[in-house]
Amino acid sequence: MKQQVMTEPGKIIFKDVPIIEPKVGEVLIKIQRIGVCGSDIHVNHGKHPYTSYPVTQGHEVSGVIEHCGFGVTDCAVGDLVTIQPQVVCGICYPCTHGAYHICDDLKVMGFQTTGMASEFFTCDADRVLKLPDDMTPDEGAMVEPVAVACHALSRSIDPKGKKIVVMGAGPIGNLVGQAAKGLGAESVLITDLSDFRLGLAKEVGLDHTVNPSRQDLGDAIVKAFGSDKADLILECVGVQSTMEAAITNARKGTDIIVVGVFGDRPLVDLGLVQDHEIRLIGTAMYQTCDYMQAIELIEKGSIQLEPLMTDHFAFEDYEKAYAYLDEAKDRAMKVFIDLD
Repeated sequence: MKQQVMTEPGKIIFKDVPIIEPKVGEVLIKIQRIGVCGSDIHVNHGKHPYTSYPVTQGHEVSGVIEHCGFGVTDCAVGDLVTIQPQVVCGICYPCTHGAYHICDDLKVMGFQTTGMASEFFTCDADRVLKLPDDMTPDEGAMVEPVAVACHALSRSIDPKGKKIVVMGAGPIGNLVGQAAKGLGAESVLITDLSDFRLGLAKEVGLDHTVNPSRQDLGDAIVKAFGSDKADLILECVGVQSTMEAAITNARKGTDIIVVGVFGDRPLVDLGLVQDHEIRLIGTAMYQTCDYMQAIELIEKGSIQLEPLMTDHFAFEDYEKAYAYLDEAKDRAMKVFIDLD
């Protein structure tokens, strides 16, 4: 089978490697769809803080089970599935206290260990989730980023009835906003410098959009939510300017959830954070419960995925997909690699 390998930033080759037959408790999956995310783009640019080369990418995927090893009972040949990409030790403090997703020895497929960008992929069945019968491969590959959104929203106050600001209307920011609405948020304001992305945010039902290059964010928050401002802010870009804007415009005592992956280390005004008793909360990946919640929100129609699905590339055109993302920038949302 063919396997993608990024040998250095911006350079991809394809290797012929043997298919690994599943052992006890494992499954062999024919990969159908791979989503390209912002973290993958950081790797392509050599700016992901926790990835070295060579690396086989692919962590947002869907595929069909080809073969089950002995003892597998929760899924069957022919099932459309997605894969949770964490590899954990199971013995460290986080793992033994309900936080395996931040394992002390965490390895993530596609970053610190082999990802799923290959024609077939073998993994433990307990990392696999069966998808609903009416879900498409494209939707299946987007369960992972929706799970990111669900986990981020679990890190602070219950979003139900709350007024929420989302910094950044890219794929993750859009999905965070949609998930917040799906979980009962009263109102969501989302920001971006791209009118295209803000238009998509409106299309999927987010309440307020702001382009801070043309409108003062603080004024826009007060106009949308009143003088009490927002109950929660989520930074979904991963650059200093949006982190600064989140801190500057947060109500005193507010939580800011840091969702964006920072390729460059930001400078944060900790004096203001301290003086305003702002809580900066990290969020990393997800657990199985977040995947289940993501699937439920998609199934209920609380999250619209179709408007975010902008582009498809063949497996052998992986490098072209990255070149397109660099060129298209804000016109590209979710870009897929097709293997079926």
